[in-house]
Amino acid sequence: MAEIINEDIKNNPQLSHKVTVIEKILSKNNKMADEIREEFNKHKITCFNMMSSPGSGKTTTLENLADKLPYKFAVIEGDLETSRDAERIRKKGIWSFQLQTGRACHLDAGMVKHALPHFPFDEVEIAFIENVGNLVCPASYDVGAHYNMVFVSVPEGDDKIEKYPVMFRKADIVIITKADMLEFFDFDVNRAKEAANKLKPGVPVVLLNNKTKEGLDEIIDWISEKRKEHLKKLGG
Repeated sequence: MAEIINEDIKNNPQLSHKVTVIEKILSKNNKMADEIREEFNKHKITCFNMMSSPGSGKTTTLENLADKLPYKFAVIEGDLETSRDAERIRKKGIWSFQLQTGRACHLDAGMVKHALPHFPFDEVEIAFIENVGNLVCPASYDVGAHYNMVFVSVPEGDDKIEKYPVMFRKADIVIITKADMLEFFDFDVNRAKEAANKLKPGVPVVLLNNKTKEGLDEIIDWISEKRKEHLKKLGG
């Protein structure tokens, strides 16, 4: 997209204005995201941003992590309306704060910042930000996380990784959910892995069955690895 804009911008003043506005919006957002990250760093909390289409299984994964993850964690939830996901997380004994975006198809740093005065910084080691279900907009907005977890479910099809490259280039891990439905859908796991690694060389791809918990330990190992990596960067 940047290349296209650069080619056309000289001959299109209106496009130039739009790009300038977008850059200002993202610059302000990125500054707030850095402030959020610094607040997490100050308390030695590692933050993970969870992104995917609606219904991919992010909340169910969090519920299962509540039973097995060897770290205390809290969740900032993003949805257009309702507090259902936050309520589900709270039922597992996990602190959760719901952000309702109204018409916005993504969370941004400004929204996440509203949750910080309520966040239990001294009680947790990990924070999860469950972004609004969307494979487009969330990829453009830094929300102050340290790592990005991108989910794609088997019913969505293995072509989604190639169709939404911006999202999957941001992934630090790709999680293929609803593995229990592989026999019912034409989903090629190897093709999905190849597509993910083409966009982000070396990115780990995990096949997850939230019903049997198969694949959950791999995700926990990855989270643990990133937690140690983050603390090492902080010098602790």
